[in-house]
Amino acid sequence: MNGQLLPDGEDREIVLDVTSLSVSYGPTQVVQDVSFRVRQGETVAIVGESGSGKSTTASAILGLLSPGAAAAGSIRIAGVEVVGASEKTMRGLRRGTLAYVPQDPMSNLDPVHRVGAQVVEVANVVGGRARRDADEHAIAALESAGFAHARERFRQYPHELSGGMRQRALIAMGVINAPQLLIADEPTSALDVTVQRVILDNLESLVERSGTAVILVTHDLGLAAERADRVLVMHRGRVIEHGPSRTVLLQPQADYTRALVAAAPANRAGAASPVSDGTAPVVLALSDVSKTYPARGHGRRRSAAVHAIQDLSLEVRRGQTLAVVGESGSGKSTAAAIALRLVSPTAGSVRFHGDDITTARGRELVEFRRRVQPIFQDPYASLDPMSTVERIITEPLRAFGLGDTATQRRRAAELLELVGLPASVRGRAPSELSGGQRQRVAIARALAPEPEVIICDEPVSALDVLVQANVLDVLTRIQRELGVAYLFISHDLGVVEQIAHDVVVMAAGKVAEAGPTRDVFAAPTDPYTRQLLDSIPGRTLLSPEARLVRP
Repeated sequence: MNGQLLPDGEDREIVLDVTSLSVSYGPTQVVQDVSFRVRQGETVAIVGESGSGKSTTASAILGLLSPGAAAAGSIRIAGVEVVGASEKTMRGLRRGTLAYVPQDPMSNLDPVHRVGAQVVEVANVVGGRARRDADEHAIAALESAGFAHARERFRQYPHELSGGMRQRALIAMGVINAPQLLIADEPTSALDVTVQRVILDNLESLVERSGTAVILVTHDLGLAAERADRVLVMHRGRVIEHGPSRTVLLQPQADYTRALVAAAPANRAGAASPVSDGTAPVVLALSDVSKTYPARGHGRRRSAAVHAIQDLSLEVRRGQTLAVVGESGSGKSTAAAIALRLVSPTAGSVRFHGDDITTARGRELVEFRRRVQPIFQDPYASLDPMSTVERIITEPLRAFGLGDTATQRRRAAELLELVGLPASVRGRAPSELSGGQRQRVAIARALAPEPEVIICDEPVSALDVLVQANVLDVLTRIQRELGVAYLFISHDLGVVEQIAHDVVVMAAGKVAEAGPTRDVFAAPTDPYTRQLLDSIPGRTLLSPEARLVRP
């Protein structure tokens, strides 16, 4: 297969032609002999675990390889050779032919400029418009990317938007000039399923209107199955399987592809879905909690008060997982912040073992925080880059004054073994670990002070499916062995179906539906819940039943 052009059977114009591409960093070859074509109006997904070479392949196409990387072979975009091209040539391509939607919005949006100004800047690259026309063009692009109040968001700064909204702004910047080739690196990994569907529908409309070719770099097999015409599976720098998306993902031939498909949440959920036990004691509860953020600004720029949560009640039980799901802005992250006592509610109470700790201070609050620990979404940003793994894990022990240095080091060694990491990583920095290893370190850190509750804020959304499955297995095993309870915040309903005993579905700050996960997912009673479930990419395509029928 390597070195052979992937068959496409299309008669449309070739937009991208990659031939025998190899990329090396010194003596290490990270991409080996990759060849494929993408035609006008075609969507091709590149899937594989972290380190498979998919992002390096995309970077080579974009002409954005890191210093020290050497590319060999040929990459032609609309007939223009990219390998060895000058920066002037690449700027010409990026002006309107080639566009990119990166994954991390925080590091790709300028924090000191308004979102609208950044979208306008991209639009003006292909030709100047009158300021009012440029602004309206940018607002329309924001609307097409799923912004409900685009004109208001146009005037805001990146820090005033949620993570999902920031990702939508990047997508608006990518599609605003209707490029011939759009490379989207995990474009919807930070988004809830309903917004995912809006954005992916809009990308499809763009393809239909302008004939834009799309490369989706993704670990979401459901998205690849549902949205891509063809799929390339990469492993250790090589394309190991390719073809029509449904054929590859429903009838995989390579062992590695079969492992990817088996690890997808849609395939792991059924038998693994835990059974709710309503008799288990409640350890953490929110009772009739509301949170209102007051109006800000003056005059025409004065914003209305935001009712983030209204009359929310939930119970986290010992040894069980309660998931809170909903789209961006539904209030789920605010609920987590209130449960952690990082944000005070406007009304209602937070109770721990029945005791009201809503206004706890001093030692009482410190003890609560020892017993309720967080795991954050981003394993790259949540670990101190200047500390060793051992120091990161023992940080809560030092903060709470638990044990002497020798005891803390022994505890770190025990926790590394518990989360499945070798003792040899103790002296490493986070930069020397993979994303999955970093998230296991974050889990170990949360477990260090022996908490009773761990609040998990999107703990696996940044991970590929194989690593995601591994981390979820670690969380499940730890819960089984230690009896710890989880409050699990997620927009990934496939993951929730797999790990949660009970689920609370939130919409616009209110509870739309709640109950045992199996019951809610099997027979949802609220239209919003049904909409969420219907929006999961590839949920039916990747199910075990679908694989029984040949595509």
